[in-house]
Amino acid sequence: MKIDKAEARETGIQLLKYGVIGVLNTLITLVTFYLLNTRLGLSYGISNVTGYVLGVINSFLWNRNWVFKTKNNFKRELLLFVCGFLICLALQLCVSWILLEGLGWKNLPDDIIPFFPMLKAGQNIVMILAMVVYTLANYAYNRFVTFRVDKDKP
Repeated sequence: MKIDKAEARETGIQLLKYGVIGVLNTLITLVTFYLLNTRLGLSYGISNVTGYVLGVINSFLWNRNWVFKTKNNFKRELLLFVCGFLICLALQLCVSWILLEGLGWKNLPDDIIPFFPMLKAGQNIVMILAMVVYTLANYAYNRFVTFRVDKDKP
């Protein structure tokens, strides 16, 4: 199997762009979560879902137009993107629940990270770990389902 240099370069650029959008989405999600949960006192679930909804809107627009540059049916891609978001969010919430409730991480002390004490440290740490799971699952879904390019089509 011979690797086409142009295709490999294009894939590398695509991955880099996906990473940039991922960082932006992560910032949107984390800042929203922190403000709603830690500062305004809203529940973990409401804060988490709100952050992800804002991130997913940003993500769809940038991924469709800048990362994958698709011209496929907008409504179909949006539906697939939202389905992927819901599947990956459910996975993320399951991981969060297991860590918070099953393993009791919600009771971690606020000073668990030396030199960086924070309110609700356990919930913030779990949020970051669960986001890694979400990001990996969501990339795979979008790469192979939502924005898939059929090589057979002209």
